[in-house]
Amino acid sequence: MNTQALAGRSPMAFRQIGQRLLRQTWERLQTLPTDAAKSLPKLIAPLLGLCVFLLLWQLLAARVETSLGNFPGPTEVYEQASNLWAEHKAEMERADAFYARQEARNEALLARNPNADVRIRDYTGKPTFIDQIGTSLITVATGFLIGSAIAIPLGILIGLSPTMYAAMNPIIQLLRPVSPLAWLPLVTIVVAATYQSADPLFAKSFLVSAICVLLCSLWPTLVNTAVGASSVSSDLVNVSRVLRLSKLTHIVKIVLPSSVPMIFAGLRLSLGVAWMVLIASEMLAQNPGLGKFVWDEFQNGSSQSLGRIMVAVVVIGMIGFLLDRGMLALQRAVSWDKTAILR
Repeated sequence: MNTQALAGRSPMAFRQIGQRLLRQTWERLQTLPTDAAKSLPKLIAPLLGLCVFLLLWQLLAARVETSLGNFPGPTEVYEQASNLWAEHKAEMERADAFYARQEARNEALLARNPNADVRIRDYTGKPTFIDQIGTSLITVATGFLIGSAIAIPLGILIGLSPTMYAAMNPIIQLLRPVSPLAWLPLVTIVVAATYQSADPLFAKSFLVSAICVLLCSLWPTLVNTAVGASSVSSDLVNVSRVLRLSKLTHIVKIVLPSSVPMIFAGLRLSLGVAWMVLIASEMLAQNPGLGKFVWDEFQNGSSQSLGRIMVAVVVIGMIGFLLDRGMLALQRAVSWDKTAILR
């Protein structure tokens, strides 16, 4: 339809066109599958909340002035995120060029002397923001998995044995509230005194951070597992007795399936605690990771530091959210009650 034809139409005609389009749109929405129609409000609500949050952030950030300039809003954070990604790509290109030069040199040496001793040296460039994300994930996974491997069996033992509960409860209540900032100097001293090697497999700073994560994150899983194991239905316990199941079979067939909801509730809490503890530990232990990145940018004090710190804050929050969703998906996969509502 050309411009002259549009100009010749009356306001009533435009209104009729608009009403027709709305009616067609509504009819198409009604033809959507029932599940999709029901899920539409669930998608709109979080998107609307996110948009409102970003708008308020942008408006309020412009009103906050610091010694390094205005507090960064979403646009500045996006710009710094793009810069960090560009820096990562540039560093990767330098690393590739470094290894390519070594390979060319080694090929030339082998061409002159086939028995020459050639070596490939590691690239020692500065870790990028992306590299430090990977380091943080490896560290938190190490501490969390070891802590869970300790907490779940111990929690089942405590839940099934009143004597063990009476013996362990005071220790748990004593150690559970201890802050990672209190553990960190003790762990640092112990690791420095006991982990002595000319060619260490792990850096001491990595061990310090992982052990701090372990010490602070195992308690929610331990307590929830003990509660789950102690609250198994009496009917299931009687069935186990009638069938004369062995202790191990009773735990595997009766206790563990019944305790899955409580165990995963503890695991999700522990994973959240582990992720929070890790950032503080990396700041103080100077283990390469997101915590060290935030601290280095704070110490740098450049005009871009606030934006870079906010990028790290957003990434820390997003990773924490994804870790929780991943644990929830795992719970849904292993839970025997598929009708339970899990959030």
